[in-house]
Amino acid sequence: MLLPDSTDYATLRAEFRWAIPERFNIAAVVCDSWASRAPDQVALVHVQADESGVPVTYVQLQRAANKLANLLVASGIEAGDRVAILLPQTPETAIAHIAIYKIGAVALPLADLFGVEALEYRFNNSGAKALITAHASLSKISEIRGAVPGLKHIWSIDGPGEGVAGLHEAMESARDTFETAGTAPDDPALMIYTSGTTGPPKGALHGHRVLAGHLPGIQFGHDFFPQPGDRIWTPADWAWAGGLLNVLLPGLFFGVPVIGHRFEKFDPDRAFSLMAEHEVRNTFVPPTALKMMRAVPNPASKYDLKIRTLFSGGEAVGRELQDWAVEEFGQSINEIYGQTECNLVLETCVAAGIYRKGAIGKAVPGHEVAIVDGNGTPLPPGEAGAIAVRRPDPVMFLEYWGQPEATRDKYIGDWLITGDQGTCDEDGYFYFVGRDDDVITSAGYRIGPGEIEDCLIGHPAVKLAAAVGKPDELRTEIVKAFIVLNDGFEGSEALETEIKTYVRERLAAHEYPREIAFEDDLPLTTTGKVIRRLLRDKA
Repeated sequence: MLLPDSTDYATLRAEFRWAIPERFNIAAVVCDSWASRAPDQVALVHVQADESGVPVTYVQLQRAANKLANLLVASGIEAGDRVAILLPQTPETAIAHIAIYKIGAVALPLADLFGVEALEYRFNNSGAKALITAHASLSKISEIRGAVPGLKHIWSIDGPGEGVAGLHEAMESARDTFETAGTAPDDPALMIYTSGTTGPPKGALHGHRVLAGHLPGIQFGHDFFPQPGDRIWTPADWAWAGGLLNVLLPGLFFGVPVIGHRFEKFDPDRAFSLMAEHEVRNTFVPPTALKMMRAVPNPASKYDLKIRTLFSGGEAVGRELQDWAVEEFGQSINEIYGQTECNLVLETCVAAGIYRKGAIGKAVPGHEVAIVDGNGTPLPPGEAGAIAVRRPDPVMFLEYWGQPEATRDKYIGDWLITGDQGTCDEDGYFYFVGRDDDVITSAGYRIGPGEIEDCLIGHPAVKLAAAVGKPDELRTEIVKAFIVLNDGFEGSEALETEIKTYVRERLAAHEYPREIAFEDDLPLTTTGKVIRRLLRDKA
């Protein structure tokens, strides 16, 4: 499941084999194996508010995870149960993931920026039995506690509170030894909710093999990671696939120190300062954050940077960012492509000579990617169609939680259909053409309009609502809402601000509409569905 010892792309493709063992547990490979052979090696560096770093070794990580695993078992959490993690980039986030995997339960990472409605839906849909969080999120939890009866246990890393137990206090008396479950690669380990165009978000359930599926992409996209002295960091929340599966878990697997820090709000100068102070060599930075960093004048001369690899994706990187990276740092950005259901399948790798301006890259060794038509038939070079990935593939999700029909619809035969349109040239380079659905791509997040529209309609002034993506230079797209008001209400700047706040507080900071247009009516099909294409054109 690791790349062969070669930098030749054809050799890598020909010689790569998955070879995942019959028993495979994420906790065993990212923590236990290192704790036994290199206990004092640094696993994490927790960067605090004053930018000082607190190292956490593998043995410290293991002992804490063992204590938490024993606490979870003693609290009635069993294999297959969902345990939610609502935390920023802290050591406890890593500890929680490892402990959950150890007992064979399913980790449910949730982003700090989720509002009450987004959290309530995910708790109830997943059937989460427990939550590990921090005091900063308790006001949201208390607001919906009565509406999530299945949530039996809540622990806070900041100590006990009203109706909440202190995590460290509860762990104190637990044993620091635990036998990690001997899970199979397909046993459920992790569920991340992803947005679609219709209906509420879907839980993409992954097996323990998902980590193995990411490893060649991490090695390839980081120019043959790891190299001596590598240290990896991302500003992306560890609750997202980009932060968790592109950085935290692979970094721990490879024995590369992971730098963690919570930004209250992303600050490009602070990001450069952190990278210099903690000698970050490998980064995963979404394009929107890179665009903000590009505004910092002369960072390479202002900061003592030691960057070896720039790794980015989630939206198009674009030529301007590529040119800036070469001019400022003397290196290209290795672009990646994938989605929560099937990540890191196309990439560039400058060290292997795989780079072409305007292209996403080529298929990562171990993955078979093609452009297919509506019947799942691969198309010839240059012809546009759906970007698809052939199964079986260990990086693929197991299913959409509780939605067998949606799971079936994700495939045509043995091809997983990504929902994106593209082309592939005669040399095997893939190019992104556009989406074939209404998902909004903003600052690297994939946002489904359905959840936003449902929230908007909950506001007493809103009769009808439609959300679309509007092109934006910084974020790729912003959310724009078209709204028909109920009788008795008039569109105004004050009402617009009120509605924006309403959505932001209930869903997430990245999902609220940054622009609102009040309309007399919306374009509808004969069956009453909003024609979002016309609204996108209008936006």
